[in-house]
Amino acid sequence: MTRTILVVDDEPGIVQIARDYLDRAGFRVITAGDGDTAIRMARAERPSLMVLDLMLPGADGLDVTRALRQDPATRKLPIIMLTARVEEADRLVGLELGADDYITKPFSPRELVARVRAVLRRSEGDAAPGGAIHIGGLSVDLERRSVRRDGEPIELTATEFDLLAVLAREPGRPFTRAQLLDLVYDASYAGYDRTVDAHIKNLRRKIEPDTHAPQYIITVYGVGYKFAEPT
Repeated sequence: MTRTILVVDDEPGIVQIARDYLDRAGFRVITAGDGDTAIRMARAERPSLMVLDLMLPGADGLDVTRALRQDPATRKLPIIMLTARVEEADRLVGLELGADDYITKPFSPRELVARVRAVLRRSEGDAAPGGAIHIGGLSVDLERRSVRRDGEPIELTATEFDLLAVLAREPGRPFTRAQLLDLVYDASYAGYDRTVDAHIKNLRRKIEPDTHAPQYIITVYGVGYKFAEPT
């Protein structure tokens, strides 16, 4: 089945380059030039992934991400943020809103294709073995890629789920941020430590009863993070 990629950018040259390379890679490409159109197309076309520019006329990329993550129909849509902003804070905001990855402009079209493929692999769940993990009120079903707390379903992005799965499979083992980047992201991904912190913040907001006193994802100061051991 041919997967559809929605490319959202108000620069025709960027859209054309992305379209050409993604098309050659075997994807069906649809495009939008502003945020409001992107939201409508995401809901109507149900693409497999969105490549989303941060700076857009009208609703910007952050507005689009926020709207899609609040809509049950598009909540799990993988999003790669495309941005000319290089400040760390801007990248973190996108990740904290639920973007799965980001690429800064100018970018290599081949890198874009590689990132799209990597995020799709994560969203399709080929890395997690079967089984379920239960601790306290939290249940992580690795086969179905689902999470519940006290019986209530919790919606996670593909990246958030894979990060949680890595930690939960080895409760009590501390992971450095670099290890988590290697285990969760594609091997060619040139990420940075704060990417992990942003996703951990999202996970805690979703799964922890009290984010100020985490029960499940524990900070190991000077190292990184670990999943709580059963008591």
